[in-house]
Amino acid sequence: MSEKIQSLRGMNDLLPEQSPGWQYLEATVARLFGSYGYREIRFPLVEKTELFRRSIGAVTDIVEKEMYTFLDRNDESVTLRPEGTAGCVRACEQNGLLYNQVQRLWYSGAMFRYERPQKGRLRQFHQFGAEVFGLDGPDIDAELIVMTARLWRTLGIDQHVELQINSLGNVTSRARYREALVEFLSTRRELLDADSQRRLDTNPLRILDSKNADTQALLNTAPTLLDFLDAESQQHFAALQQLLNAAGVPYRINPRLVRGLDYYGKTVFEWVTDSLGAQGTVCAGGRYDDLVQQLGGKATPAVGCGLGAERLVLLLDAVGALPDSVARQLDAYLVAVGDVAPAALAFSERLRTACPHVRLQNHCGGGGFKQQIKRADRSGAQVVLILGEDEVAAGKVTIKYLRREAAQQTLSERDAVALMNREFASSP
Repeated sequence: MSEKIQSLRGMNDLLPEQSPGWQYLEATVARLFGSYGYREIRFPLVEKTELFRRSIGAVTDIVEKEMYTFLDRNDESVTLRPEGTAGCVRACEQNGLLYNQVQRLWYSGAMFRYERPQKGRLRQFHQFGAEVFGLDGPDIDAELIVMTARLWRTLGIDQHVELQINSLGNVTSRARYREALVEFLSTRRELLDADSQRRLDTNPLRILDSKNADTQALLNTAPTLLDFLDAESQQHFAALQQLLNAAGVPYRINPRLVRGLDYYGKTVFEWVTDSLGAQGTVCAGGRYDDLVQQLGGKATPAVGCGLGAERLVLLLDAVGALPDSVARQLDAYLVAVGDVAPAALAFSERLRTACPHVRLQNHCGGGGFKQQIKRADRSGAQVVLILGEDEVAAGKVTIKYLRREAAQQTLSERDAVALMNREFASSP
């Protein structure tokens, strides 16, 4: 017998029992983003490697260690997308969406990074993203944050996430801060963890994001980026805080908050949770006003964020925020008793037309009445609809409740349709 083929490590299957939670999250995100005027955009999984080298930064962990990069048949270096912003910028610039226009866009899909798989962090993972082009004020930064805050309320997880914000300033202020941070840490190099020692020579701002406890303790006495902000960035950050206060969105200023991608400047933010262990960031983003020009376009202000689908699904489950109607995959199960299969099929199609939101499964494969009822019970359906020869002759259907104490009823088809619409009006 041939050896069974297993999936690649960190590239997981999504099983039927798990998919309702994903469908609920996807539908909620699409509906809410659309209500703010964001339009969906879709772009390829595979891009030229240079796109990510120029946008993310050649000395970032993603480019150095985590990208899935290979040569295609034309010996051109291509990469499975490790994040969505660069591809979105490329698609907008290539298709003429940025010239003298404001764009509010959102997308979703798979991303790929070669890192050690762990809870909520896979090699093939999924993100939602929202990107805005053509607006440079703090009001659009605030809109993105307020929109995600509303998403958490809609999903019922707002009490389990915290907003952290910071400002990275402009290129000049970051360079001044980088110089001061390197000077401070260089005299204490031996106190840094090995990864931070390497970053000190390549990307020192990323040391602020170190998970090493000793390094974090050392940073308590280090210079902070907020002390080096230029006047414009200070005003922008102060205005953002004023807008968030007015909208009633609580936040914490985290002066060590940086992003792992080189293109960010000014506003950066993260939504974090302590309900998932160490992997606590469920949404992160900020401004990237220089990226469009960096990728060959004209200077265009931009801001965006990414939401981790795996972590959000885990959080919904961990805090019990998934509605019962989502966990329930079937509402009704149709049992046909006797020689009534054609009538049962026709009835089920009429019912689906009259009750399009009801999730109905027909019994197939024959079997006696008791066997079919057992199948109906195992399906997880709330009710079983029974059609026998007597019901068909009378134009009626019998309704039996499986999950609660309620009397069995035999109703006309019209009354059965009305009951199904009442019972399952809240089905997603």
